[in-house]
Parts: sequence; structure tokens; C-alpha cells
Amino acid sequence: MPSPILPISSHPSSSASAATTVVKAKIDADPSATILISSKFDPEKAIPITPVLPRASSYNSTSNVNNNIVSFANNHQQRFLRTSSDSSLALLADETPRQSISREVGHVAAETFYLSGLCLKLLSYLGVGYRWITRFLALGCYAMLLMPGFIQVAFYYFFSRQVRRSIIYGEKPRNRLDLYLPKISQGTKPVVAFITGGAWIIGYKAWGSLLGQQLSERDIIVACIDYRNFPQGTISDMVEDASQGISFICNNISEYGGDPNRIYLMGQSAGAHIAACTLVNQAIKETGEGDSVSWSVSQIKAYLGLSGGYNLFNLIEHFHTRGLYRSIFLSIMEGEDSLHQFSPEVLVQDSNVKPAVSLLPPVILFHVKILLIRFEELEGKQNPYCIMERLTQICFFRIP
Repeated sequence: MPSPILPISSHPSSSASAATTVVKAKIDADPSATILISSKFDPEKAIPITPVLPRASSYNSTSNVNNNIVSFANNHQQRFLRTSSDSSLALLADETPRQSISREVGHVAAETFYLSGLCLKLLSYLGVGYRWITRFLALGCYAMLLMPGFIQVAFYYFFSRQVRRSIIYGEKPRNRLDLYLPKISQGTKPVVAFITGGAWIIGYKAWGSLLGQQLSERDIIVACIDYRNFPQGTISDMVEDASQGISFICNNISEYGGDPNRIYLMGQSAGAHIAACTLVNQAIKETGEGDSVSWSVSQIKAYLGLSGGYNLFNLIEHFHTRGLYRSIFLSIMEGEDSLHQFSPEVLVQDSNVKPAVSLLPPVILFHVKILLIRFEELEGKQNPYCIMERLTQICFFRIP
């Protein structure tokens, strides 16, 4: 029996007193799903409306509605990260230049305030020591000498349409990555997932902008993954962030024109150490029983480590003499008991890890001496851009 129809009275205006508002919605010719809204219903003047939902989602079924709500919630949860990322692309497309700059300035101001608090916390760890102060001043002088080049790269980073900044890949602080896209969008592109260095303390995704610019000009997509630094996080947090960033790239890069079958992982300095730890830990998870993984080492075509440290036992004194004091280094690495776990060179020699080692992709490690040798081959062109350009050719155009 059809459900009762409740007319809803309206108050017609004087100019349209004879007019009758009639709306009839009928879902798949089901009388029980018929809704009539009218002051004086006239079947001759009924207006059929095509239903928005199919019969399986009819309004007259409470269980179906509940199932739709649950299904929608699950889909929304699964697509949360991608939706958040796509929103950043929509902002780039829809915002006027003034709105975009205003948003960027606000973001930078918020980040600066947050990082200032972390810097004060870091100073409490460092204390007053001539070693780290002299090294910091030397780094500042070096940065001043390279300032013309930095300004050029910064302009490209903030204003180039090929750069997609701060795409969300996770829910933790600094779970962001930058994408550098080639100008030519036809066809799928090889992808480089890059983790920047910074002594586990000053790493930032923008440090990879020069590499991103150089490789994107060679039709390669570059994803620079940001991660929590100390004291915001310790080494396990950094590895966790890197793993989530790699997972996002493996599962979503096709939406940006990347080839999921040609993904290379790269790290530099502390980033090389974090990337190596992430790769080995992922391989160990895949050999374990019941460990759930969101990406696989088989999806990484090769790993490229630039000037990384892979044996923490040999680095304690090295960093201590250069201002990263032993106590701070051990705090970053979560104590002496964790040095074995986060030393890839030592870990892969463990007999219990041998099955995981067989899963690792080809590993290519570079040392700073390669930079010096290649610098001599540049016929005296003392330009850091040339060094990076030559290095990227070595890395990516000679991989089988």
C-alpha cells in the first residue's frame, strides 16, 4: 500500500493566486517512494523528477540509507589524504596571484613561529659550545656566498607553475611533500622520491628544489619528502614519516603523471641514512608474518644514496668533534641500544635479516669524492649548478 501523502500548503502571491506549485518525485515507479509537495495537488500537472540515488539507495529503506552513510564514511576516510592533496592543486588553479601569495605568507608565518619554538628547544639541548657555534657561523658564511644562486632557486620554488608545494601525505606534523613536474605532460614519467639532509635537525623539503628543477627539465618527476626533525621527533619518527611519504608516492603518483613502475628512491646526507633505514625496515616487515604494509620495496627500482652515513657506531665521534655532541646524537638516535637498529650497514649483516636483504632493490651509493672528480671534468666551470647537473646525469641516465 502506498505511503500516505502529506500536502504542504503554500501561500501564493496575489499575482499568482491561481498558480499551483506541484513537485512529484518518483523513484523507479515505486508508489511507496512517491513524494508529493503541493498546495492543491493536480495529477495532470505533476512534474516528474529524475531521482539522484538509484533504487538500491532509495529513501524509503532505512537500512540502505545507513549502508550508504557507512560506505560514504569509509570512502571518505580512504580518500582523505588524496582529497587534501588535490585541494592544494585546486587552490593553485582557482586563486588569484594576490590570494595565493597571501596564503603562502600566512603559511610561512605560521611555520616560522612554530620553528622558532623548536629552535629554542634545540638550543636547550646544545647549550653554549664553541664547536657548534663556529660550524653554524661557517655554514652561514657559506650560505651568504651562494645567496645569488639561492635567490634564483627560491624564486623558482615559490613561483613556478611546475612546483606543487606542501601536498599532504599523512596526519603528523610536517607530513608534506613537494612535487616538481615536467613541462611536457604527455606520457608517464619516471619518479624520484627524494629525502633531503640536514643533520637530522635542519632538514626541509625545499632543500631539494635545485635537484627538482634539474630533473624535471629532463622529464622526470621529483617528490621531495619532508619529515619531522629533532627535537620535534627522533629517528624512528623520521623513518615513519619517510615510509608514509614513499607510500603516498607509490600509491598516488600515477594521478600526477608518474609511472608507478619507475620509482627511484634517493637520499642525501642524513636523508640518505633515513631513506636507507626506511628501505631496510620495509624489507624486514615484508618478510615478517602478518605485518601489514602499504607499499613494497619491489616498487622501488633502485636506491641512490648521496654522502650518507650508514654505520652510526663510526659516526658518533665524527659528529662530536663537529658540534653535534655525543649526548645530542644519541638522543636523536634514541640511545646506544638503538644504534644497531638504525645502522643499515650493520643491520644487513645480521643473519636474521638475510631474507630481507634479498628483497632490496639495486643500491647505488655516492660519496663526496665523486663530486670532486666530476668537478674536475667540468673544465673549470666553477658553478654548483653544473656539479648537480653532472651528478644527476650519472645517477639517472646510467641506471639499467
